[in-house]
Amino acid sequence: MKQMKTYQHKKILVLGLAKSGASAAKLLHKLGAFVTVNDKKPLSENPAAQELLEQGIKVICGDHPVELIDEGFELVVKNPGIPYDNPMILKAGEYGIPVITEVELAYQISEAPLIGITGTNGKTTTTTLIFEILTAGERRPLIAGNIGTVASDVAQEAGHDNHIVIELSSFQLMGVKNFKPKIAIITNLYEAHIDYHGSVNEYHLAKAKITENQDENDYLIVNADQEKTMEIARKSRAQIIPFSTKAILDNGAYVENGWIVFNREKIIQLDDVALPGTHNLENILTAVAASLLTGVDKQAIVGVLTRFTGVRHRLQYVDEISGRKFYNDSKATNILATEKALTAFDKPVILLAGGLDRGNTFDELVPALTGVKALITFGQTAPKIEAAGKAAGIKTIVRVDNVEKAVPEAFNLSDAGDVILLSPACASWDQYKTFEVRGDMFIEAVHKLK
Repeated sequence: MKQMKTYQHKKILVLGLAKSGASAAKLLHKLGAFVTVNDKKPLSENPAAQELLEQGIKVICGDHPVELIDEGFELVVKNPGIPYDNPMILKAGEYGIPVITEVELAYQISEAPLIGITGTNGKTTTTTLIFEILTAGERRPLIAGNIGTVASDVAQEAGHDNHIVIELSSFQLMGVKNFKPKIAIITNLYEAHIDYHGSVNEYHLAKAKITENQDENDYLIVNADQEKTMEIARKSRAQIIPFSTKAILDNGAYVENGWIVFNREKIIQLDDVALPGTHNLENILTAVAASLLTGVDKQAIVGVLTRFTGVRHRLQYVDEISGRKFYNDSKATNILATEKALTAFDKPVILLAGGLDRGNTFDELVPALTGVKALITFGQTAPKIEAAGKAAGIKTIVRVDNVEKAVPEAFNLSDAGDVILLSPACASWDQYKTFEVRGDMFIEAVHKLK
């Protein structure tokens, strides 16, 4: 961890706790700042706030009082989930107080180079795959961000001989100022989180911040198959490393004659790659490129790609029962993710879908549903997904109460050789606290079938 005096004796407000807020508060306190923490959850129900209070950090809980901003803060560290139209954030803006997210602090104190991964889909798989390859290649990686430990906690333990592999959301990237990864990755860009950003353009601009401070000594790995990602690349000062699943490139990562190729060197045959699904090819290409840029030996990459089968809750193979294969894709919280999951299989699919209703229809999902053998729905969006299923010509559509009841129903409707896939196309919050809990319930229900 870099020793810095930037925050010594400065008055700083940490707005919102959760894991990142608590870590930021502790770090700033360690760096000599006068920290005030403000969290909406009452102190009596807030063990994280109680712990900070015991460490001598000022804590204000129960609501977000706008007048708190009047107390002369020099910086606000905002929980990524708090929107920028929050009255306290707006007030900070009126006063010219900088507002950052915790990943900016992580960058400032890190002695290790950062590999930052963002995009609409594939972030977690790509992050995990890079981490596994760098581990096999003895590069001493540490994993951070949305996927693992809070970035500022990891950065405190990292040294010059480590690499920090960090998954970054658009929410986090909106709050960076000087953040500068050695290697930045944009997997792909689609429409997402419009309720937070206000427009697709603002969402894409937030993603573009991953390369905003990079220079010619850094690398930007970017999807050459998308004009929007290439538009960001053209504005970057970093060395551009393109990848493509569709074209043979002059440089970068691509597929040619059944081989994954990087800078015209064959790395591994596609038939030897264990990770299922054509949509995962983007993740594999980016991971190969990033790993080679760090100096990892090719054999380490081959070794990992021949055994890595995926990340929990992301097209995760669960089990086979009486010839039916079960896959947990609970992380598919939007239509596009479910579309991609469905393309991974050439066998009949029983699809389990449904969840939180955000007001959208599922018309875009109809083309992907045409090959689905049966559809089982649950949650708030069940009627809307059923309508899409009927439009796709699915003959068997059944509604159940939840994921746990969907599993035995799917088994009863299936035959040997079928795939039973949980890929909800919706967030989980109508019935489950997180998509992980939803996925765990699916896995548990599969095991009960045995």
